Amino acid sequence: MRIFRLLRICWVACRFGLDWMVLDVMRAHTLRRLWSVLFFWRRMSAGTRAMRLRLALESLGPIFVKFGQMLSTRRDLLAPDLADELACLQDKVPPFSSKQAQAVLRRFYGKPVEEVFSSFHKKPVASASVAQVHFATLPDGRKVAVKILRPGVERVIEHDIALLETAAVLLERLWREGRRLKPREVVAEFAKSLRDELDLMREAASCSQLRRNFADSGLLLVPEVYWDWCGPSVMVMERMSGIPVVDTEKLRAAGVDLRRLSRAGVEIFFTQVFRFGFFHADMHPGNILVHEDGRYIALDFGIMGTLNDEDKQYLAQNFLAFFQRDYRRVAQAHIEAGWVPPHTRVDEFEAAIRTVCEPIFDRPLKEISFGKTLLRLFQTARRFEMEVQPQLVLLQKTLLNIEGLGRQLDPDLDLWKTAKPFLERWMAEQLGWRAAWRNLRNEAPALVQQLPQLPRLLHAALSAADGARAAERERLEREQHALRRSRARWRLLAVVSLLTALALAAHHLWTHWPL
Repeated sequence: MRIFRLLRICWVACRFGLDWMVLDVMRAHTLRRLWSVLFFWRRMSAGTRAMRLRLALESLGPIFVKFGQMLSTRRDLLAPDLADELACLQDKVPPFSSKQAQAVLRRFYGKPVEEVFSSFHKKPVASASVAQVHFATLPDGRKVAVKILRPGVERVIEHDIALLETAAVLLERLWREGRRLKPREVVAEFAKSLRDELDLMREAASCSQLRRNFADSGLLLVPEVYWDWCGPSVMVMERMSGIPVVDTEKLRAAGVDLRRLSRAGVEIFFTQVFRFGFFHADMHPGNILVHEDGRYIALDFGIMGTLNDEDKQYLAQNFLAFFQRDYRRVAQAHIEAGWVPPHTRVDEFEAAIRTVCEPIFDRPLKEISFGKTLLRLFQTARRFEMEVQPQLVLLQKTLLNIEGLGRQLDPDLDLWKTAKPFLERWMAEQLGWRAAWRNLRNEAPALVQQLPQLPRLLHAALSAADGARAAERERLEREQHALRRSRARWRLLAVVSLLTALALAAHHLWTHWPL
């Protein structure tokens, strides 16, 4: 099946002229003319190059649609026409039919849709690569959004993942720098996140967790999950209404402060990552609305990222070191974490990082080319044999989305000044007396529970220590006894050797000097 999927990818690329787009980017004019002669018979689909690219990604399925979604936020890397067209992939993927949607619901609930909901809108309000959403009303009158998994999407995703795995293996074997980039680990992480999206119960649990994390926040709204109506292929949640985050004209008309909104987005991101270690990892504009009171509304919780305490500490130290322009600390942190080989010279690595980062400080986003910055960072990584960290791929993707949103809302946003106070406050909470008090408070229930058992545990520990000391004494006595026996044997051997030598000497004298 993989070969057929690969052939289909090649056929779609030729059909929509993606090969010509690549040749244009490479400025290979001679090769392009030769290509035109070889494929004179081809008739590409009509439309602009941006439209053909979008249609090609839609034709190839969910993985390629998600790739286009990420690209649509990078207007500093794409031509405006491409970015505008790819933005349509965020919530305007062609929907599947209403009959298929109702068939999925009928199979799950075991009865017609009319008996489950008091009303059900047959026309979807949003259609994405893995699922689509319909509005409905529960029997008690609550307005809900019903998310339904695309029929047959599991098979398509598994085929594409298999192709990516094959490509990753070839990349490692055929490209000398492939092993450093860890393509197989990256594909495995991507595949895990995609497979997680196919279980809507997992998404419902992620939504519920994020809602609980921001229950008392004035920055983010998360819909409530109605568990009695949820299953692996169906998720029912509170219906949310708001203005799309990219519709800046409507936001201004509603009186929303875009500068405040952009800063709030940065704070939400850092709160998710560093306070909870649990973050929304698919924050493209199609998944974010803005409430009339200026709060963000998060949607689509299929891809969530997690970080452990070590990851959070390492990232926070690196961010703060960057903000403070302490490039030596950044270099040392990379070496200590094992991201670069231990033989790396700190001073050389520090100079390379300074060369990349120094030009972008104290400048608004509109004056920074993050595309060029990333390219130079990758060149630095290759020079110092830096390894890709697969566990942080989702975080890197989310940072790209955050940058794209910040650029659209407020091109003058100073990312460094916005994030630095938050990180300094977080580090103080983690390393100061507050952290010690919090850890003691968290451990108090366990300590109280173990306190009555302390005498018995102490007696057991002392008994174990006595037993260990007795065993150690016995071992030492055995070793000393063996040593004494060994010394006795050596003494006996020495005496025997001496007597033998004396006997041989006497025999020699007797033979040569007879009386």
